Amino acid sequence: MLRSTLLAAARSPHCRSAAERTPFLRPIVDRFVAGTDVDSAVRTAGELATDRFVTLDHLGEDTTDRRQVEVTVEAYRTLLSRLAWAGLSGRAEVSVKLSALGQALPVDGEKVALDAARRICAAAAGAGTTVTVDMEDHTTTDSTLSIVRDLRLDFPGTGAVLQAYLRRTEADCADLAGPGSRVRLCKGAYDEPASVAFRDKSEVDRSYVRCLRVLLGGQGHPMIATHDDRLLAIAEDLAARAGRTAGDHEFQMLYGVRPDLQRRIAARGHRMRVYVPYGTEWYPYFMRRLGERPANLAFFARALGSGS
Repeated sequence: MLRSTLLAAARSPHCRSAAERTPFLRPIVDRFVAGTDVDSAVRTAGELATDRFVTLDHLGEDTTDRRQVEVTVEAYRTLLSRLAWAGLSGRAEVSVKLSALGQALPVDGEKVALDAARRICAAAAGAGTTVTVDMEDHTTTDSTLSIVRDLRLDFPGTGAVLQAYLRRTEADCADLAGPGSRVRLCKGAYDEPASVAFRDKSEVDRSYVRCLRVLLGGQGHPMIATHDDRLLAIAEDLAARAGRTAGDHEFQMLYGVRPDLQRRIAARGHRMRVYVPYGTEWYPYFMRRLGERPANLAFFARALGSGS
């Protein structure tokens, strides 16, 4: 119930306006979001890249304005140019949400999003890196995977994201476990109906393990996105059994979540990538992070208490 309430608040303009006007909220947001501008993002990427890898997300979603699509594409081009200039292309890639690229436009939304994503992929290739296409709520899954398939015709390294809480995901993993396919497996962060998603944590965890078996047993490059100690241990065991080496799969975690564990995983010789969001459109992302883990909400509540 609490998680559903927080995710509903993520879409509330009133809650968003109140949050953005609350001055003592900013230090809390800064735990999960690497600033509002490209300078902050590149600086954070450089700090993390000393021992980890990075994927940068210019925050934004649910765009219904064609002009905003162009603004977003230009923001990614600027980011990618800056990463190349800073010598970070070998350690940093970018993540994009198709809803920020016009996927939800009432006319030709999928075509607009594909064109915008293709231009970002071209800029990434020019900078010497690549793109991972984020997954959003279940109503966009087919469209998103279709766009990823089209992007891979010209940019085969384009990554896809699959969410273990969806009942369909094990089959999607099998479809995407071929040679060269980069797939980030996460649990999922949206409030989905039971008709399409597992709602119980234990069911989601079991689905995650089944999906891991498929991806690690395949020929692609699995990107294992979890902060769960038990799932991390299972993933390491499955990777070893599948004969995986450090360069053919990776672990991923969110910026600001368990950074000490991130460093320990990297120190053990694993490829550890940190998902780093930045930008002014931080509110929906921040609310989903609160909804995912009670520890995040407790941190937020303590900060509110100290700031009031």
